[in-house]
Amino acid sequence: MLPSSSRSARVGPADGWASCRSSSTPTSEEEATQFIKQVLDGVQYLHSKRIAHFDLKPENIMLLDRNVTLPRIKLIDFGLAHKIEAGADFKNIFGTPEFVAPEIVNYEQLGLEADMWSIGVITYILLSGASPFLGDTKQETLGNISAMNYEFDEEFFSNTSELAKSFIKQLLEKDTRKRMTIQDALNHPWIKSCGHIEEDSAAPEAEKKLEQLKTKRLKEYTIQLHSSMPQNNTYANFERFAHVVEDISLMETGLSEVAGSHHTLQGDLEALLSIYNDKEAWYKEESETARKQLSQIHYEFRKVEATRRLLQEDMKAVDASLESISGKHNQRQSQLDALRQELNSEMQWLQEVMSSLHPEGANSSIHSSSLNMDVKQALKELLHQSCGGELYGVRKHCC
Repeated sequence: MLPSSSRSARVGPADGWASCRSSSTPTSEEEATQFIKQVLDGVQYLHSKRIAHFDLKPENIMLLDRNVTLPRIKLIDFGLAHKIEAGADFKNIFGTPEFVAPEIVNYEQLGLEADMWSIGVITYILLSGASPFLGDTKQETLGNISAMNYEFDEEFFSNTSELAKSFIKQLLEKDTRKRMTIQDALNHPWIKSCGHIEEDSAAPEAEKKLEQLKTKRLKEYTIQLHSSMPQNNTYANFERFAHVVEDISLMETGLSEVAGSHHTLQGDLEALLSIYNDKEAWYKEESETARKQLSQIHYEFRKVEATRRLLQEDMKAVDASLESISGKHNQRQSQLDALRQELNSEMQWLQEVMSSLHPEGANSSIHSSSLNMDVKQALKELLHQSCGGELYGVRKHCC
């Protein structure tokens, strides 16, 4: 979409450079270089300030005096001018379609190079009276610009020098890095030759080889360009309306594309939703199984934990019982040792008594036997009283 440039400062075509140069006297190619050089000088001043005009075209180049052969010119209509900041991102779609650079059409980064393209188009028109990229419709014009669809028709450029064509080619360069800068254009041989006509004014006409401009075609081009432009805002309003119609058409196309994308996206979403539902059901089933297994493991763990606590309590009770039994065993062992020691003493005493009481002859055997029985009975009673009868069997065995 290319909105129309500001038209408040523009005057009618009769006051512009094109109609003034459409006199009956032919204009030489040398005079054209002088005219283009003035345009370059004006643009150089703008570019030295890092300002791009962005709307250079014949209507915005005015003559200061129409009554001289080579009048001075001035640039007007700075409604689209913009200061180019280093490193800043600047993109826009504006200007007059016939004169805009490819980077404007393609919505790319803009800079001072866009003005140089417009100067190339102006030079082409000045030398031929024809527009290099003009199509039957605005879209066709923009397509020609983007595709670099132009040529030097022999009908219009049969008498144009190769230097002039080279100047135009180096300006109508799609790659902005290869396009001539304002300084390159001022130093171009075709522009530098603009003063030669005055130096060689005495030379024969055939030796100068002056190339004449197609001023008749230039006049026809200018009249055709502005024949439908009244002296009010009707043209501007119509152009705005046409832009609105184009915008609506683009919006409808965009909506159709969006609808197609929406349909495709809806199908993708439904497929994803189906996959999600399947996965969700599978995850739920797996989760329920895992939950049951975890619950069973937790139950078994509680049982094991309870059994472990019972075993610990039983072990503590057994330990306590073992300690009690061990204490009693030690106590009884001590008592038994004391009794054995006492028994050994008594037995020794008894042996001594028996030895002292044992008779020499056989006559005393009966008396000795009865005495031994009495002693044994007395010892039994004594042991029974000492042990409380608990170790009676042991003592009986020992006796």
